[in-house]
Amino acid sequence: MPEKRFNAFLAHRLDVPERITWLPPAEVLSALHVQPGETVADVGAGTGYFSLPLAQAVGARGQVFAVDAQSGMLARLQEKLDSSRISNIELVHAEADATCLSSATCDVVLLANVWHEFDDRTAVLLEAKRILKKLGCIAILDWRPDVEPEHGPPLEHRLSASSAEAELLAAGFHRISQRNLGKYSWLVQAIARDEACKGLAE
Repeated sequence: MPEKRFNAFLAHRLDVPERITWLPPAEVLSALHVQPGETVADVGAGTGYFSLPLAQAVGARGQVFAVDAQSGMLARLQEKLDSSRISNIELVHAEADATCLSSATCDVVLLANVWHEFDDRTAVLLEAKRILKKLGCIAILDWRPDVEPEHGPPLEHRLSASSAEAELLAAGFHRISQRNLGKYSWLVQAIARDEACKGLAE
């Protein structure tokens, strides 16, 4: 995993203004249908590209766990929080397959741009199932392998949405939905139990 992991020394690249044009956070949040008062785990949160807008979406009664294995990423996010009034983001220094979060606490687990980094993706999915509530949804956002790598990891590190769907199915997830988002990304959503999940395409 470490050889594929985005280097925290390059964290400034995650905050470049043009990123919003090819991966709009609003488009991702719209697909997730996050509601006020919900609890979201942003696993692989980085510098908070999604954690910060998620915190606004869930509101004061909601909670965002910004989980990242790199302390350098979390330090950069903490700097942003120190200069803001956002108080509903909790930083969690942990791996994706061992988040240290309590079981059945999250309405949504987001894995954004980190899926291709994992060696043991099954372990990551099982951890997501553990921390999800009964109707909780998992959302995996990652880089499309069918577009030129102007941004993001090299093509040989990228995985297809269909392969993510297969792994979700094998791990016991249901009602799997897939779409392309932004210029370079795909989004796959699913639930851990066979019940309707808001936000999933029929």
